[in-house]
Amino acid sequence: MTALFNWLSQIGAVTWFGLRTIVQRGGSSASAVVGIAGVVAVLVGVLSMAQGILSTMDNSAAPDTVVVLRSGANTEMMSGLSREETKIIADAPRVARGADGPLSSAELFVIINLPKRSTGTDANVPLRGVEPPAFLVRDNLKIVDGRRFERGRNEVIVGQAAAREFEGLDLGADLEVGRNTWRIVGVFTEGDGVSESEIWADAGVLQPAYQRGDSFQSVYAKLDSPDGFEEFKDALTTDPRVSLKIQSQADYYGEQSTILVTLISTLGTLIATLMAIGAVFGALNTMYTAVAARTREIATLRALGFGATPIVVSVMLESIVLALIGGVIGGGLAYVAFDGFRAATLNWSSFSQVAFAFDVTFTLLVIGVVWAAVIGLIGGLFPAIRAARMPVATALREQ
Repeated sequence: MTALFNWLSQIGAVTWFGLRTIVQRGGSSASAVVGIAGVVAVLVGVLSMAQGILSTMDNSAAPDTVVVLRSGANTEMMSGLSREETKIIADAPRVARGADGPLSSAELFVIINLPKRSTGTDANVPLRGVEPPAFLVRDNLKIVDGRRFERGRNEVIVGQAAAREFEGLDLGADLEVGRNTWRIVGVFTEGDGVSESEIWADAGVLQPAYQRGDSFQSVYAKLDSPDGFEEFKDALTTDPRVSLKIQSQADYYGEQSTILVTLISTLGTLIATLMAIGAVFGALNTMYTAVAARTREIATLRALGFGATPIVVSVMLESIVLALIGGVIGGGLAYVAFDGFRAATLNWSSFSQVAFAFDVTFTLLVIGVVWAAVIGLIGGLFPAIRAARMPVATALREQ
């Protein structure tokens, strides 16, 4: 026990002395801190973009809502359903019913081009045709300005995120799409869900405008209970009249976001890794400078009986402390700069824009600090070994 206490005391004494001299090496120490802070800020910032997209998809998914497509289709763009098929889906067991019938909305999904407010460049924006039950299926959707569109009229409502991101979507404006003109009569929210990136119209008006006949692309239905999903799915998959792909809304949106989230996360990690390599060299330079400046001090400690291990540990701890300072600064900068920042990007599954808010979570901040600690650990390892292996007699003669 005495030996252990002595060993820990040596580590504490050497580490404390090294930390007190950081100010004397302010230039090199600051460069290491700034480099690591930059790595963490970029990593957390990019990952918060992916987290924001995931949060947007999660906010859209209700546990009792299902999405039905044609069998083999992965997106609404690839799907096609007849009127008869949508009626079979609406009449399936476990579909919730309201005063006017099943809570099942057969829908169309088309893409239109609108300029982005930020850049003026054209972007793909979803235009969705819905049936009246759509407002009951998505029961968290609220009109925050104006009113709902009237059936049979060239009127649309726009998501709050879409109105914010794209030009020409102001309340009361006329939206010209091809040969058709639509009056914007309302703005809606959906709890920061994906529908806020869309424009909604009456499916019965959108069908002839895009020569879709009496066909649809998807059905969104609300079940009487989340537990009814398997019964609902089994009833339709065993029905010989239809060939359908049935998913919970959570699974559908999760599948839609996979490509985009993976792409962003991979790219962000790659960029951060390249920056981290540079930060490691910065930490190495800082700690080699620290060891060189303390050559005689370290040799004197060794001559007084301090072991090699406390020297190694103290140098590495000093490096990690500098790295953690950089990590905390970088995480703080990422939080201030990115958390809640709103943007829109292309969803590679639907080839349309999805608006979202960057989401800097506590988990991402922890990941950033862990990256900083690893950089500091690697950056301090080799200088620490050099300090421990330094011949005492030679080091004492250095000026």
